[in-house]
Amino acid sequence: MLSRSTALLDPADALTRSLPTNPIVMIPARLAATRLPGKPLAAIGGTPMIVHVWRRAVAAAVGPVVVACGDLAIAAAVEAAGGRAVLTDPALPTGSDRIHAAITALDPGRAHDAVINVQGDMPMLDPAAIRLAFEALADPETDIATLAAVIDDPAALARDHVNKVVAGFADPARPARALYFSKLPVPWGEGPHYEHVGLYAYRRDALERFVALPQGVLERRERLEQLRALEAGMRISVSLIEAARLGVQVDTPADLERARRLMQQL
Repeated sequence: MLSRSTALLDPADALTRSLPTNPIVMIPARLAATRLPGKPLAAIGGTPMIVHVWRRAVAAAVGPVVVACGDLAIAAAVEAAGGRAVLTDPALPTGSDRIHAAITALDPGRAHDAVINVQGDMPMLDPAAIRLAFEALADPETDIATLAAVIDDPAALARDHVNKVVAGFADPARPARALYFSKLPVPWGEGPHYEHVGLYAYRRDALERFVALPQGVLERRERLEQLRALEAGMRISVSLIEAARLGVQVDTPADLERARRLMQQL
């Protein structure tokens, strides 16, 4: 039976108490990118891309920011700008593995209760986007929180390197549960489609569980690691954000040139 004090709790207060209190932001980076090798150090406005991302993450004011990198050259660029970097095994297969290795080395006592994984190829990311993803962890049922944006360009919808997420946004202002991720334009039928933005906020124990899971059947088929979490029954929440606040995600030489042009206009 609920006590009187428990019964009178405001649900909003309960959610607030579920929000992790000591998060850390980690930016995984490595030079051996498939489509654009060396991209963390690609100059945009005279500054390495990884430094732009680090500055955006610091501006979010969520917690300390660390670049988890597999290469000394990346660490040197970050430290020259005043940032902090930790070296990880360059053979680690994914960004999630890289941030897990970094947080395990930096914080063996587990003082940080959440880890926000910011991709190192989003040099114009609105810092508020990082806060939005983190705040979705206020829902105690959410293991991992991420972002999505409406796809307005039919050409982008058809591209297989534009990852899509299926989520039923009954209220676009509130997070929705991720039901599936794909490289194809799903779901079928009339209505919006959403591009998945690869920025993740993990509860610390969720990150540890995720990296320990075996690769999933659907993950191998779609080549999308977030499906591993869904196959294992983990809950991923998705918050909508305006595409303009994401800037350019740099995957190709054309993306890099676009980012350079847009940065000149700021």
